[in-house]
Amino acid sequence: MKKITKEDIKQEVFDLYDDYAHNRVNRRLFMDKLATYAVGGLTVGSLLSFISPDYVKKIQIKQEDPRLKSEYITYNSPKGGGEMKALLSKPAETKGKISGIVVVHENRGLNPHIEDVGRRAALEGFISLAPDALTPLGGYPGNDDEGRELQQKRDREEMLQDFIAAFHYLKSHPDCNGKVGVVGFCFGGWISNMMAVRLPDLAAAVPFYGGQPTEDIEKIEAPLLLQFAELDKRVNAGWPAYESALKKHNKEYTAYIYPKVNHGFHNDTTPRYDRDAAELAWSRTIEFFRDKLS
Repeated sequence: MKKITKEDIKQEVFDLYDDYAHNRVNRRLFMDKLATYAVGGLTVGSLLSFISPDYVKKIQIKQEDPRLKSEYITYNSPKGGGEMKALLSKPAETKGKISGIVVVHENRGLNPHIEDVGRRAALEGFISLAPDALTPLGGYPGNDDEGRELQQKRDREEMLQDFIAAFHYLKSHPDCNGKVGVVGFCFGGWISNMMAVRLPDLAAAVPFYGGQPTEDIEKIEAPLLLQFAELDKRVNAGWPAYESALKKHNKEYTAYIYPKVNHGFHNDTTPRYDRDAAELAWSRTIEFFRDKLS
């Protein structure tokens, strides 16, 4: 059997996976629909394997990277899940206090990819904190399917409080200079937008393809860098109204819509990944944080 490439996969398969990953279709229906695309030498198994995340080969920055100090900590979230687990990462060698970044996972808990993103942020000279919203349910279970099922059992407002508590923990950390931003992906993009609404002292927010708030937008004080995927019709549908409200209230924001890429284009463990868009979006993210958190 020939090796599958991204070009072999119809856009409808990526859209189907997005529906499955966001709980709009169950696994049985997902597999049934996936079977309709198993043609021309493609099998259901090969398609499923190709579109599923690969956390073994794709991690960029290992936990034991000598350039970093990276460890799991716990912090208290009294309005959320109580004692929360998070990955705290910072450069191995720093001079003085540094700015902080809260890194918010997708709708499946703190998986290896988001831990990797947290370490990438630290490697750029920040102290990063990547919480696991699944902590009250035992933490990320080791695979995304079970992670999504667990995260559905948690209340969204309580999870938002968990990340707000993470902001306060990081802001008061002895190695942090008190300037803290947030970057989040998918569910984490929504959290990033909502933290901008709820936290007047948030220094910057970078939502990647995240759902938008519809109320209290006038309360936003943090500058926003919003990253969207052109093919992500579901999330993009809410952007015009959000942008209109940001303009109405004279909020500071910059938005990019990356052409011909899917929701999740920054996640390099799946075939939705687009290297050019991901690297550009990440470079813009780091430049934005360096500017706003300085």
